[in-house]
Amino acid sequence: MKKLILGLAVTASSLAFAQQAKSSSNPVTFGVKGGMNVSSLSKDEGLDDQKSKIGFNAGAFANIPIASSFSVQPEVLYSQYGEKSEYRLGNTNYSASTKLDYITVPVMLQYNLIPELYLEAGPEFGFMVSAKNKFKNESTGNSTTSDNYKDNLNTFNFGIGLGAGYYFTPNLGITARYVAGVTDIFKDNSGDAVRNNTFQVGLAYKFK
Repeated sequence: MKKLILGLAVTASSLAFAQQAKSSSNPVTFGVKGGMNVSSLSKDEGLDDQKSKIGFNAGAFANIPIASSFSVQPEVLYSQYGEKSEYRLGNTNYSASTKLDYITVPVMLQYNLIPELYLEAGPEFGFMVSAKNKFKNESTGNSTTSDNYKDNLNTFNFGIGLGAGYYFTPNLGITARYVAGVTDIFKDNSGDAVRNNTFQVGLAYKFK
């Protein structure tokens, strides 16, 4: 709960600053964005083959100029992470799919190389909404889904994002970002930490 409050406080303070900056020569802009996630988890011991999982992200943002060529962009997104994997037990092949849904709050510092092109970096705070793990016997086709998978996981996720974007028009742009997880997704993990990693690509629209 404290971490959720922290993330909301960061967003609220950024938006409060946005309201104060509206009257400046570089006004705050608001927008929406969405796109595709290509996600994976850091190597799980014992799995023979891990694959990326496709998901989506969507939400809203505020872009707040703070200096010449610099701005801060807080966002609130619904974002799907996870992975797919394959493994073998005896003579039987199995597949597994992990789906982790988060409300994420990235806070990116952006630098404009030119007015249309920017680079960005910053933290991302994530708050887990749901988690499911599906196992399938590839020989029989039988599958089971673990609906209580969330009980084993940390509901707070922290990562670092690096990205870039290009606006074709003053309103419409393409975005790309890689988010490397810092925190372990498991509550009680005696082995190597398992972290979220995702590459995001999508479109952003600024209201002007």
